[in-house]
Amino acid sequence: MARNIRRTKALAVMAALTATGIALSGCTAGSGDDGGDGETLKLWHYEGADSAMGKAWAESIKIFEEETGAKVEFEEKSFEQIQKTASQVLDTDAAPDLMEFNKGNATAGFLASTGLITDISDAVEEYGWDEKLAPSLQTTAKYSDDGVMGGDTWFGVPNYGEFVGVYYNEDAFAEAGLAIPTTYEEFVDVLDAFVAKGITPLAEAGAEYPLGQLWYQLALMEGDRGFVDDYQLYKNPVDWQGPEVTSATETLKEYVDKGYIASDVSSVKAEDAGVSFINGTSPIFVSGSWWFGRFVSEATGFNWSMTAFPGADLSLGSSGNLWVVPENAANKELAYEFIDITMRPEIQAIIGNNGGLPVAADTADITDEKSAALIETFNGVLDADGLAFYPDWPAPGFYDVIVQELQGLITGSQDAETTDANLGEQYDEGTADFR
Repeated sequence: MARNIRRTKALAVMAALTATGIALSGCTAGSGDDGGDGETLKLWHYEGADSAMGKAWAESIKIFEEETGAKVEFEEKSFEQIQKTASQVLDTDAAPDLMEFNKGNATAGFLASTGLITDISDAVEEYGWDEKLAPSLQTTAKYSDDGVMGGDTWFGVPNYGEFVGVYYNEDAFAEAGLAIPTTYEEFVDVLDAFVAKGITPLAEAGAEYPLGQLWYQLALMEGDRGFVDDYQLYKNPVDWQGPEVTSATETLKEYVDKGYIASDVSSVKAEDAGVSFINGTSPIFVSGSWWFGRFVSEATGFNWSMTAFPGADLSLGSSGNLWVVPENAANKELAYEFIDITMRPEIQAIIGNNGGLPVAADTADITDEKSAALIETFNGVLDADGLAFYPDWPAPGFYDVIVQELQGLITGSQDAETTDANLGEQYDEGTADFR
């Protein structure tokens, strides 16, 4: 019953999007004549050619074509294209055979609950992918009938991971006579020391995701796995005036008031924050491992490193995005064969040696010293069952809510209590169908 209800909602969303001018033709697969005859795999993903995953999957295409004799008809889509129109295209015969899709309840979970992507549990068992994925990575690949992650049914497979930590400009630390912090207390002391020297220490962005992720990390400092399960998996109601949320919101406001974060952060975008670290303006950047490869290429004017957030038992992070197989895919078996190739050690090594976080690599294959250190940090988070997912995941549209409410907080147009109340109201409304 839940699946039918959610499918009706999906069709309503599709109609609304079409009415507002989002044309289906903009996201249809290529027009190869041999599509659907069992010899062509239609593949969509949104990784750049120079990214770790882009390089690994390009090699996977070569291997796939050599070993199967089939052809890959690849179309690179933007994240926004797939995110906004997947529910429309996947309900037609224009659906690809395999595509990358964002993990989480409001994304892959939504498609799973509406029957638009395939239950691939049998393929997972046949190929043994479950044996290659840590339990916390499996959470985002398995969903309930209502589309809540952590369910019993496999709807996707990740072949890389990601987490949020702290990037440090080691040269700036050395010049200031400071050590890389290992505890939260030392982290705050470092922030104070940079401010005393007239330096705004944290690269941040209030117009996009970084500030919301810092807010959630601060909540995790007061929370435990029970808080994560309540927030992300709806185990129990979230107390939006409780210690986790209250501490996070009040501390974030203090970060701005004390000069740890620039006063104009509400208008800053993620790209600007990343560039301020690359060019040496900001000595500290709290953000994700997805920046790592870019920093290797571009942050070459100083020594830098990345660690998990100091003093934290829980870190933002999850599996990477998922390979999902549309229910209307013409060549599901070919899709499974391609997924399996991306899980091979030689492909995982390409991810690992280019700044990505492989989920099934042989550590002996990781020859890049910096990448090996990153993978070691990530594996430490996995071993501690420390992945806590992302703050916007619980409800569709909650990303925009977090951005807007935190902008109100840091500009002073509303206080912490009001911010928490507004967040809680929107969270409760957005998760009502899941609880």
